[in-house]
Amino acid sequence: MQYQQAVPRNINRLWSFLPLISALLLAQYASADSVSALGRLEPEHGVLHIGVASSSHAISGSIIAELLVNEGDWVEAGQLLATTDSTTMMQAVAQKSITELELAIRQAEAVKSASEEACTLADVAAGEAARRARLLEQNLASKEETEQAQGDARATAASCKAAHANTRVAEYAIEVAKARIEIDQLEIERSKVHAPIAGRVLEIHTRPGEMAGIHSVLDLARTDRMFAIAEVYETDIGNVEVGQAASVSSDALPRVLSGKVERIRPKVQKMDVIGTDPAARKDARIIEVEIRLDESEAAANLTNLQVEIVIGD
Repeated sequence: MQYQQAVPRNINRLWSFLPLISALLLAQYASADSVSALGRLEPEHGVLHIGVASSSHAISGSIIAELLVNEGDWVEAGQLLATTDSTTMMQAVAQKSITELELAIRQAEAVKSASEEACTLADVAAGEAARRARLLEQNLASKEETEQAQGDARATAASCKAAHANTRVAEYAIEVAKARIEIDQLEIERSKVHAPIAGRVLEIHTRPGEMAGIHSVLDLARTDRMFAIAEVYETDIGNVEVGQAASVSSDALPRVLSGKVERIRPKVQKMDVIGTDPAARKDARIIEVEIRLDESEAAANLTNLQVEIVIGD
């Protein structure tokens, strides 16, 4: 009985050392100037989790109304991926703003007409006051009539000035209404889900009728530009340079893939590939090295696949 219980434990322990054994085997077959490492396949810039923008009408999230793509579809940058229930609401708000703009234009026309009338009366009153003043000099008009005419002229001039101010206010109201429409149009676009980049839809998380909330609607990635991310020990990173050739292998790949080191990430961190293994070297420090694959198509459907990588000749 003790022997039967010990066998499974030993097998599990053996499996836990497989990633380390694999790395050692790679080092054995690599040349003295090469660096071997475990790693993973990843699209350029990783996998993007595309969500829905928050809005004043859907602070806690929006319900997906229509989904316009399927998993595996290739989409272009800016392409419409989905609409939400907030889209219909914002379209109604935008229509109200358009109606308010029409009202502001009509009110401005009415104010302008009233301004023209007030200023015409002011011109007439000013002319009458001037005529009365000339008649007074000739003793053909009374002083009281002249003063009355001059008072009417000042009053109508003030009315004309106020009418001009009202006209400017009405014109500003039109500009405010136009700005509100622009904001509404932006809110409509925010209520929709667009592709920020060209890429392939890897997975859909939210279907029509479901609340998007803080969760992403779908995952999008540039699978036409695949990379192998090598986790190189910090003690070996001195042997890695940008431009070096590299080979990437795995039983899941149709063949060994070639590539070149494109970037060495400027951060030292713990191992990720075997980081969850209880028997692994959890204290191992590595630097991630980005290797651009020469043939992205062969790895396009294998995002996050664990691979063995040899950098150098």
